[in-house]
Amino acid sequence: MAIVTIEDILKDIKNVAEEYGKDFVVAFSGGMDSTASALLCAEAIGKENIELVHVVYGPYTYSNSLEIVSEFAEKFGFKITFLYNRGQEQIWKYGPSCNMCTKQIKMGTVLSYANGRIVVTGSNSSDTWGQTGLRVFNSMYAPLGDIGKDEIRKILDKYGVKIRRIGEHALREGCKLKHLLKPMTNPAYHGKATAIANEMVLDYFPNGNEIANIKIVGPLSKNIAVINVKPFREEVYKLAEDLRKIDVIDDVIVADKPLILKIVANPSIYRVEESKFWVVEGKLKPEFAVPIKVEWYESKNNKLRTFHVVEVCEWTNYETEKDEYLKNSNVDSDTLLKIKCSCSMPSAIQVTHTNSIK
Repeated sequence: MAIVTIEDILKDIKNVAEEYGKDFVVAFSGGMDSTASALLCAEAIGKENIELVHVVYGPYTYSNSLEIVSEFAEKFGFKITFLYNRGQEQIWKYGPSCNMCTKQIKMGTVLSYANGRIVVTGSNSSDTWGQTGLRVFNSMYAPLGDIGKDEIRKILDKYGVKIRRIGEHALREGCKLKHLLKPMTNPAYHGKATAIANEMVLDYFPNGNEIANIKIVGPLSKNIAVINVKPFREEVYKLAEDLRKIDVIDDVIVADKPLILKIVANPSIYRVEESKFWVVEGKLKPEFAVPIKVEWYESKNNKLRTFHVVEVCEWTNYETEKDEYLKNSNVDSDTLLKIKCSCSMPSAIQVTHTNSIK
């Protein structure tokens, strides 16, 4: 049976509480999906039965994130717990792996902490889990599983909640590490660069951003910072000067014109057109402030599990290739969700290393 109205969702939450216990842990990022889930659960079974849990990724968590989740919990009277896990540093050794980080580090940490309690997620019909049709799976519960973003916005309007944005990404905010587009073989070099640069860009541009991030690319021996700010501001060039002073950043590119990204990829991505399409259209394009074109190369490094942006240069003949670019840019999220890619498959895996921040 489809759960399509707020009343349906509230009834479903009560049914799940009766079956699995009236003690919920909400995996809480502070975004619209987890916020709507938290508010609905509070109305259905009482705020006293809800605990928000936010996973802190050390230097890869934006300071804005901590402010946003703390302010929400205080304003609406929720108990909140912060858990610390820097396990992405092990995962990212082998290339960008946002979905594996979500599965193992975020959800795995919360599942371990919940210790048998039901874990509520913000998964909905616009993401890969939502497409499975499951609402309860592996001790996790997705009360929004049958609805999409438009319905979630209506739920937030019902509760009078306006989501405060970090400002680093138009759609998918949170962890700085997603802007490291190469393996992190040395956290003190690669990780430090993305952590410092992506906090700095929001210090420069704290408000009014559709996009404000800095991609760290280049060979393993060289960190190249690509500044993406939309709408564009002239102060970007001053930011570039300050970035060049950081000891772990070797060069800076301002994204003020179309760019070509040269990418080496694991054969599981390189040899599958759908996977390459998903990486470009689903991950990279939405995070860049200018049009991008990708040139693909198959990796000979068997340690690379995903991909590595090894070089960025100006796309000089963009005007002659603009029509093809714009055609692909019109791909909607539903189409992307139907593409099976090794970078985008959903699941949840428990981990045992979990520490609470007191």
